[in-house]
Amino acid sequence: MDGILIIDKPAGLTSHDVVARVRRTLKTRRVGHTGTLDPFATGVMVILVGRATRLAQFLDKDEKEYEAVIEFGSETDTGDVTGVRSADCGLLKEEIADIVGRTNWDDIFSSFRGEIEQIPPMYSAKKIAGKKLYEHARKGNVVERESVQLVIKLLDLLQEPAIGDRWIGVRVVCSAGTYIRQLAEDFGRKIGIGAHLTDLRRTKAGRFSLDDAVTLDQLEKAEAPENALKPMDIAVEHLPSITLAPDRIEKTRNGLSTRIAIPDFDDRTPLRMVDAAGSLIAIGAFDQTENTVVPKVVLV
Repeated sequence: MDGILIIDKPAGLTSHDVVARVRRTLKTRRVGHTGTLDPFATGVMVILVGRATRLAQFLDKDEKEYEAVIEFGSETDTGDVTGVRSADCGLLKEEIADIVGRTNWDDIFSSFRGEIEQIPPMYSAKKIAGKKLYEHARKGNVVERESVQLVIKLLDLLQEPAIGDRWIGVRVVCSAGTYIRQLAEDFGRKIGIGAHLTDLRRTKAGRFSLDDAVTLDQLEKAEAPENALKPMDIAVEHLPSITLAPDRIEKTRNGLSTRIAIPDFDDRTPLRMVDAAGSLIAIGAFDQTENTVVPKVVLV
């Protein structure tokens, strides 16, 4: 059983929980995912099944899209609603709402659009010194982190805040690895009253959106849950391809390179290696020195 499954993750489950339930439902152990979602977050999770797990490297850097709700007036130790309050602006609710309503959000957002530097939050799965940051944080340790360069392609309000609102809804399209919790906290500090994330929904991961997704309940109740799988080839359909001659297919499966007559690729360009019917045999990399394609991921 091979393919890609798009799950609309519910709140309250870890990404590992989702994988475990998919394994039980599909009755297969070979299941993985790309793009972790926090337990309180919902939305698009890309699940890889069978041989598709070998294609994770071509999906985990995909652009992401989120809708988030940010509440102003206080910060939490985790940067979201699940954490313990760690800072409070000391203002009345009405005063906070007034600041939120008077803020020119387009001006605030303008400094966060495009290429930015972001320091990963302590409550994150990023590894430093062999441990995930949240493992350090739970012990009360603060670890020095280096900033990471990211791209915020789109950042807008979902709608103008109403009178009395202490929160805003935002839509964010960003590069992989962006922490929306950190963005929320940075917005709060920018206007001087603190903030934390109260809701997060991933609406898109690469080419996959909520329109492609099924819920875990739908999957578990289906008579043939495997029918929800999408062909694994779509994970790499954006890559250029070369068609293998019949006598090169088995050689490719054995890891042997294939010379191409008219090289038209940059060195190390990833390429789909397909048979005459278009079936994916392997993902290779172009070797400019030898004018060959070297199989890197063989799907056998």
